[in-house]
Amino acid sequence: MTFSQRSRSLFKTIAVVLALALPTALAISSADARVGGGMSSGSRGSRTYSAPPSTTTAPGSASQFNRTYTQPGAGMNSAAAAPARGGLFGRAGGFMGGLAAGFLGAGLLGMLFGGGLFGGLGGLSSILGLIIQIVLVVFVVRLAMSWWQRRHTPQAAYANADASAGPGPQTNYRSGLGGGLGGGLGGFGFGANNAPLEIKPDDYEAFERLLGEIQTAWSNEDVAKLHTLATPEMVSYFEQDLAQNRARNVVNKVTNVKLLQGDLAEAWREGETDYATVALRFALTDKTVDRNTGAVVAGSEQPGEATEVWTFARRPNGGWELSAIQQTN
Repeated sequence: MTFSQRSRSLFKTIAVVLALALPTALAISSADARVGGGMSSGSRGSRTYSAPPSTTTAPGSASQFNRTYTQPGAGMNSAAAAPARGGLFGRAGGFMGGLAAGFLGAGLLGMLFGGGLFGGLGGLSSILGLIIQIVLVVFVVRLAMSWWQRRHTPQAAYANADASAGPGPQTNYRSGLGGGLGGGLGGFGFGANNAPLEIKPDDYEAFERLLGEIQTAWSNEDVAKLHTLATPEMVSYFEQDLAQNRARNVVNKVTNVKLLQGDLAEAWREGETDYATVALRFALTDKTVDRNTGAVVAGSEQPGEATEVWTFARRPNGGWELSAIQQTN
């Protein structure tokens, strides 16, 4: 076998691996294991498809939701309780998942069997063809993503807020490192409350407490406890993620959670439901261990940090519950 033939065989093998692996990579948005799986999940009422204002804690933008029951233009109270859709690159495949997989799979497997873009022109041309096909797929994906966002994002979303969107984040006079969980307002900044719904010190204490209690219940796989801390929608996502961990015979342990900094992005009322979206930067130890041996299979014993945007909902005669988690960009 000549060097050229060996090289061609090698690149064909790589092409097959890419054809099989890339669609899976597109469907998995994050490898983070902590509660929420490093994805953006849940609902923010009628503002589910509107970006929360940036804050000192999270000066960038919050990711759009990968998993939500809320349909565009509908609030959480009127959302259909249907299985969550996977979004553009969702776990169920989605529009772009199928498109990208189809384009790339057809081209790469075509090259394997002598077809492809430059299949008959030799090994070097096949490699060039592979590169060109990948570039074309990326180009088509970006165009489709732009079209999808324009079609499914309301006029006010991720743009200038309308009259109901509130005046933006609170002005903070107290932020930065704090006492953490149990320390009373730990790292929360609070001050001139300009939001349409007044958020009081007791509410901030509830948000900080929920941050720790939800992580603990998640680590203990205590679904009953999670039902007292989060909305049914969020618990349904937690149950899905916990079931995947059990199928892999692992358990995710999140410990040493400490709020470092937090501030209010916006707070409002819809009907009888109050909402508050807060940015949280917190320390944690996030590790995934084998369920039988306790050996660490992912994550680390070393503490790390995470910044997320959490939305809490409160109904009459009830306490605050976690309604959504969004990752930051």
